[in-house]
Amino acid sequence: MIFFNIKKFTRSVSHAVRGFKCVFKEQNFRLQILFSIIVLIFIFIFNLKAWEAIALLMMITLVLVLEIINSIFERIMDILKPRVHPYAKTVKDMMASAVLIASLGAFLVGLLIFWPHFINII
Repeated sequence: MIFFNIKKFTRSVSHAVRGFKCVFKEQNFRLQILFSIIVLIFIFIFNLKAWEAIALLMMITLVLVLEIINSIFERIMDILKPRVHPYAKTVKDMMASAVLIASLGAFLVGLLIFWPHFINII
């Protein structure tokens, strides 16, 4: 029994990359990636404490993963179409609100962490 099969692992990574390319076509995901890159740059510019960087990385991960899950739900609901079931639109709206709440939370965490650094510059 082989503990690690490189072919299976490579295939899994290939599927994940293909999925990433698919979700990257969506404007909201690209915008969230842009904000994530800006936050990562600020982490290094302001030389944040480890716990601050970890909190920001966790928020970035949460928002991006939720956006991917939102995209999955949207595609599933598009198969059903709102005329097939009235809850299809409701499910899409609820998933979008989950991403919005996570994004607002991430913004507040970022604001609390970066605010003292921005004040020192001004």
